[in-house]
Amino acid sequence: MSDATTTAIPSSPSAPPRKGSLLTQDARTKKRNAAETRFKAYGMIAISIGLLMLITLVFNIVSRGTGAFQQTFVTLEVSLPADKLDKTGNRNPDEMRKVSTFGYAPLLRTAFEEHIAEKGYETDLSPKEMAGILSGGAQAQLRNFVLADPSVVGERVDFEFLASGRVDGYIKGRVSRDSIENDKNISPAQLDLVDLLIEEGTVEKRFNLSFITGADSSGARPEAAGMGVSMVGSLVMMLVVLVLALPIGVAASIYLEEFAPKNWITDVIEVNISNLAAVPSIVFGILGLAVFINYMHLPNSAPLVGGLVLTLMTLPTIIISTRASLKAVPPSIRDAALGVGASKMQSVFHHVLPLAAPGILTGTIIGLAQALGETAPLLLIGMVGFIASNPPDSIAAGLMDPNSAMPAQIYEWAKRSDPAFYERAWGGIIILLGFLVTMNTLAVILRRRFERRW
Repeated sequence: MSDATTTAIPSSPSAPPRKGSLLTQDARTKKRNAAETRFKAYGMIAISIGLLMLITLVFNIVSRGTGAFQQTFVTLEVSLPADKLDKTGNRNPDEMRKVSTFGYAPLLRTAFEEHIAEKGYETDLSPKEMAGILSGGAQAQLRNFVLADPSVVGERVDFEFLASGRVDGYIKGRVSRDSIENDKNISPAQLDLVDLLIEEGTVEKRFNLSFITGADSSGARPEAAGMGVSMVGSLVMMLVVLVLALPIGVAASIYLEEFAPKNWITDVIEVNISNLAAVPSIVFGILGLAVFINYMHLPNSAPLVGGLVLTLMTLPTIIISTRASLKAVPPSIRDAALGVGASKMQSVFHHVLPLAAPGILTGTIIGLAQALGETAPLLLIGMVGFIASNPPDSIAAGLMDPNSAMPAQIYEWAKRSDPAFYERAWGGIIILLGFLVTMNTLAVILRRRFERRW
């Protein structure tokens, strides 16, 4: 028996010993660390630029729009003679309506004339030119006041009138004496009178609640325009979207995610839902114009039509977010429910859906916030061609009567020529952003409130 011959395997050449300490960075480590430092710096620069742009945007919106929340008022003592306003002496509002708004104009001129004489001011202005510093709706404002309370006839009443848009712009610095050289709506002599009235406190600028609660006005009276009625229109549309989009979107998502068979039909449906989420909103406006107005003959500018159009636009967003929330629930929850004898429907509605509720609520509120700020679909159904001058007096009127919406109202003001409307457009943006921030904050609160751990 011979000894086995073994062949020695040559060992690999050993690497040269590392010189220096392990704590000392070599060239490659320094290069990687430098690249990481540069990447962090790029990220910080990007965040800083984004914050700077955001701060610039917010500053511009606030600086341009806060003026809309303040308005100039003129306080005058007006005589209400019975021989001109209530010739029969019955104090019957129906009889007093025969006096038109033009019949109240002489009362304002007389009030100015008496006030100037009482103060001893010298001016070359006629009483009509003095009254020109008031809003064009001052006569109607005084008439409505008298008709609402006929007992004031025959008395002298201190009344607050809106100043004209030019006077308001002068006080806010938007109108200067140089800019009114060719302006037929205001004169330097009228501005001199305004300066005198400011000194005595008859003319003053203060917070204007009517901008938030009031209605839109004609193009000749920007000082009287408000967002209140368009806010009601937006609220009605959001209620329509919530009532229709939430149950339909959640039901469709549950079926597609939990019950629908996985075949080419459901694949086509899923692809089309994803594509619909990326369709420009104006396409939904054209669809609403063709189907709801031209075919179904629903009224133009109605919040119901706007709500239906925005429902179609919001459905894909709700479906996608709801399906993502259902997918995020671990399969073990479903298996455990089925393992203890629950049916498929019981496992979905008793276990999966409550766990997915925070994500569903978040997606729904974000979809509503997106719909709230949409303008293009509302342009197609006529919501910018109607001046909403009165709030609806019933639920049916709120749904079917012509109205406007906040983004459509902002668009309408922005395209008008008077700079005062441009200021109100910025103020409307502040209100709209307030609604959007509130809705997104509500989404975060609801998500944290109803979030469950498994």
